[in-house]
Amino acid sequence: MRLRLTIGHVNKTLGRRTASEASYQAALAMDPGLAEAWWSLADLKNYSFTDAEVAAMQAALAGDRRSRTNEAQLHFSLGKACEQRGRYAEAFAHYAQGNALRRLDAPFDIERFEGRCERIRAFFDAGFFAARAGAGDPSDAPIFIVGLPRSGSTLVEQILASHSQVEGTMELPNILIVTRELDALAPGRDGYPETLRGLSNARLTALGERYLAQVAPLRRGRARFTDKLPNNFSHLGLIHAMLPRATIIDARRHPMDACFSTFKQYFAVGQTFSYDLEDLGRYYRCYLALMDHWDAVLPGKVLHLQYEDLVREPEPSIRRLLEHCRLPFEAACLSFHETKRPVRTASAEQVRQPLYSSAVGHWRHFATELEPLRRALGNALDRFA
Repeated sequence: MRLRLTIGHVNKTLGRRTASEASYQAALAMDPGLAEAWWSLADLKNYSFTDAEVAAMQAALAGDRRSRTNEAQLHFSLGKACEQRGRYAEAFAHYAQGNALRRLDAPFDIERFEGRCERIRAFFDAGFFAARAGAGDPSDAPIFIVGLPRSGSTLVEQILASHSQVEGTMELPNILIVTRELDALAPGRDGYPETLRGLSNARLTALGERYLAQVAPLRRGRARFTDKLPNNFSHLGLIHAMLPRATIIDARRHPMDACFSTFKQYFAVGQTFSYDLEDLGRYYRCYLALMDHWDAVLPGKVLHLQYEDLVREPEPSIRRLLEHCRLPFEAACLSFHETKRPVRTASAEQVRQPLYSSAVGHWRHFATELEPLRRALGNALDRFA
């Protein structure tokens, strides 16, 4: 059973859609209560559940609650099935219950995160970068793609990985590892970013060199490579200090769509801020404030690529993206969905399709239920009117 499930995950990563579906269904034939298999089908994004499958999930939810994780996955899966049928209030109820269960196992301290973001903005001022001019490894190979989950970062990565000079890698943890090491230098293991003050220019250069050495096994000879970890938006100051010639792309999406898409996504690990609508709104505001800060202290460093612009006018957006990356235009980037490569994120199936606009404004089906999110976002919404 677990073997069938694993085979399904491998086939999904490799883009073998029919084979992945068959593996998940084989696992369910052995154990109809296996919630991970139901969610794996839902996570294909455009899989259509039959009425019989919905009934099977409802029976599993009613009769076999093996763990909170299992129960949460069933709620997320049923939410997807209800949404497909236009039963939006019922779908939201399932998403809300699934998130409430996830929050019990992985609570998030939004006030602590807001405080960390304030510290980052205060620490990485223009003077910090002026004092460290010339530090860092001079390689221009890395292309960092940041933002929030479900905002188009995998799409941007797939477009760039379709270019002959760019290697698409995966969500790399290397920068987060550095921040944890810097945290550990202070009592209470909460020293980042302030412990950076004690690092010499030579040490910053060594950190950049270490990063490049660590990711080298993922590269296959192409001049450039992507590092797509959305959460790195908090750490662009560190990235610039380590790798001053790295390219940075901010994949941005309307906050209501971005936050709701995150809310209805079951994340196996990480993204614990996504389990509560108010936390999501406050987190998005932190993200905007940090991106504004980077624009102020590192003008022109970050390209903000709006998802809605990309799907509405793909070629101008893609040309602007390649220009920012200092890459010549290649037509293959327009047909990115034809590029064969492993994709390990929740958007794996979506980036293997041509661009579509049906996800733009989808949150409006849930406008009443999402009112707490709207309130939490506050005037951040004014920028996306």
